[in-house]
Amino acid sequence: MPSEYAKSLGARLRSIRQQQGLSLQGVEEKSNGRWKAVVVGSYERGDRAVTVSRLAELADFYRVPVSELLPDGSGVRHEPTNKIVLDLERLYDEASEELAYVARYARAIQQQRGDYNGRVLSIRADDLRALAIVYDSSPSGLIERLNEHGVLVADPRAFFAS
Repeated sequence: MPSEYAKSLGARLRSIRQQQGLSLQGVEEKSNGRWKAVVVGSYERGDRAVTVSRLAELADFYRVPVSELLPDGSGVRHEPTNKIVLDLERLYDEASEELAYVARYARAIQQQRGDYNGRVLSIRADDLRALAIVYDSSPSGLIERLNEHGVLVADPRAFFAS
């Protein structure tokens, strides 16, 4: 007998599949037989346990984050983020391809806010999460990357004191 968790996981899998307009047979056809209809159906009913690696592969197939396949209350939490402060001079001088989206986003925020002090820019938590998605990263992963490039201001008050 399937556990409640297995049933909830299966319901999420079924929901994602149906949102994409796929039948079980359609999953098998679209995956060129990689995902058998009978196997996916047994995952959806909770009759068969799905391994973490298979769940990740299924998430890739459906093109959704693994966390979207997990039922509510599964213990997966979105990581909390706070705003960050970018050193605009360094960001714009860096001219790194890797930071091109951050630079473009910062310019758009400056334009939207009418904020052209040219030295620093606060990036709110929601903006940071959106940028992280563009970089296929978590917010903390993006913060780490920005830190490595030296474009984060650790203490904005100290920045203005210099």
